[in-house]
Formats: sequence, structure tokens, C-alpha cells
Amino acid sequence: MRSIWNGSISFGLVSIPVKLMNATENHSISFRQIHLSDGGRIRYHKVCELDEEEVPASETVKAYEDADGSVVPVTDEDLASLPLPTAKTIEIEGFVPPAAIDPLQLDSAYYLAANGVPAAKPYALLREALRRSGKVAVARFAIRGRERLGMLRVVDDVIAMHGLLWPDEIRTPEGIAPDSGVKVRDAELDLADALMNTLGDADMDTLHDDYREAVEELVAAKAAGEPVAEEEPEEAEGKVIDLMAALESSVRAAEDAKAGAEDDGTHAEVHPIKGRTPRTGGSGGGRAAKKQGARKKTPREEPAREKETTAQRKAPAKKAPAKKAAAKSSAGKTAAKKASPGTRKRTSA
Repeated sequence: MRSIWNGSISFGLVSIPVKLMNATENHSISFRQIHLSDGGRIRYHKVCELDEEEVPASETVKAYEDADGSVVPVTDEDLASLPLPTAKTIEIEGFVPPAAIDPLQLDSAYYLAANGVPAAKPYALLREALRRSGKVAVARFAIRGRERLGMLRVVDDVIAMHGLLWPDEIRTPEGIAPDSGVKVRDAELDLADALMNTLGDADMDTLHDDYREAVEELVAAKAAGEPVAEEEPEEAEGKVIDLMAALESSVRAAEDAKAGAEDDGTHAEVHPIKGRTPRTGGSGGGRAAKKQGARKKTPREEPAREKETTAQRKAPAKKAPAKKAAAKSSAGKTAAKKASPGTRKRTSA
């Protein structure tokens, strides 16, 4: 990485030479302005509004505009003469818990690298002191002619510094919150909690800029002379939505999306039978155990049994001849007497 600033960290009487490097990079696509008819570049020129002539950079200086419209020229020499102790030094003012820093104050991010071999030991000392304390350092530093507030923290084995806005640069959110008369019901909060739990944690490593990719595809298609697919913009609905219905639909959609990501399509969903409540304990437990012990009918047996019963109902009953019926009755009585001799003895006695 290329350093953008060289200086030192002032940690009490300990001075740590460091190099400052940008910790982030901008991947946004930049555009140029051109003349549509001939493709010529559009450029801006610095022109004096009094004589309407172009002014070179050597004749251009800064100026402060007062409230009454008058301007006061301020040259680079004037600014260089000002006392600015933090021009080459990151001065640590103190240490605070990370929660004491309002995220609204966070600005640009930098990496600090030890500048030279002698700086390695004090650099490691400050890094390990920050790591063990669980705190961050609040410091002052100056870059590009402006003093700023900074926060030093440990990222892996590197000291990172975040530029911070000054407290008076944070606006108060007056008049932004909705009307205080708005009430949120517990049922709505429960659904919101369920939706948050279903969506789960955000995987920051998988997030990317879809719009930038779409712009790159658009540029590639136009450069190749291919037709560009146009999508109709979605119309914003102005009607009032049912909050409960929207939350319930969101929970169902999130559950379906989560199940679709985890399931490979080979598992069937199991749904409870409506209107049947499982019994637990009591006398019903024994009956339930007996039912569970009985052999369950297979799906093939049940239709066959139903067909058999239907056929029996539809078939006419056949009448047996009278002689055969009487013979069967007499034979049955004789077999019963032979099967129970003990009963005859007790009767005769």
C-alpha cells in the first residue's frame, strides 16, 4: 500500500514513527461528461467572473467569505504559519471503551504501519496495550491542512485509525422521529422478533454491489453493440398496508427461503393433522400404547379393504336350504354336549 502521510504517534513520552495508509478503496464506476453529438470531452475551466478570462492555478488562492459577502484571501503561507502540533504527530488524548464512540462520528479509515525497524517495539507495545485493555485511543491528527479527531483500535495485528467527526458536527435528530402518538402492539413486536430470528445473522462477506455489476454489464453490452435489456421500474404503492399481514407474510417468505437454502429437495414436509390433539398422561395413555402396538395398515391394504367391504354390501345374501340349516344346527348342539362332559355331571348330580 502507498502511504499518504508520515509522522509519529505520541504515546506519553513514547514516540512511534508510523506511516498512514488508506484502509478502504472505492469501487464505484466513474463517468466522464462528453458532448453527445461528437463524443468530445467536457472540461471545466477556472474563469474569473469579472474579466471572464481563464485563471491559471498559480494565480488562484483560497479565500474566506464573510457573512456580508466580503472575501478575505488566505494563502498557503498564512496557513503554514499557524501553530499546528498535530501536523506530523498523532497525539493520543486518552482511552475510552468502544461503546463510548458514537457510530455517527465514524468517518474515513486508515491503517498505521511501523515506519522502520526501531519503531517495531513501541508499535507492538501500544498494540498489545490496546488489545489487553479492551479500549480504544482517542487522538488528534492533522491531514490535508485540517486538524481532525481520530480513534485508534486493533485490527488483527495492525493498529487502525478512524477519522472522527467532532461532536459539534453531529446534527441532533429534531423533528425527524414519527409522531409520539404512534403505538406498537406486543403482537406486532412478536412478529418482528420472529422475522429477525428467521432472517438470522447477516453474512457480511457475501454482500456485494449489485448495481455496480449491472452498470458494468450495461457498459459491456453497449461497447459490443448488443441490445440493452430494459426493466420497467416498480411503481411505489401509496396505499396503507396491513402491518400484521405484511409481517406474517415476511416471516413465511423468510422461512421458505431459509428452508429452500438448507433443503436439497429430497425431504418431504410433515404437517400435523388438523383437529387432532395428542394425549399425554391419564387413562388415554394405555389406549394410545395399545393402538401404537397394533399393526398399521399400509396404503395398499386400506383401498383393498374398502373395496372388499363395498362388494360385500352390494352382493345379495344367499338363503341356505331349510334341511341343510337344520342339520347344521343339530350338529352344533351335539358337538357342544361332547365338548363339556363336566357340565352334564354337575347337572345330573
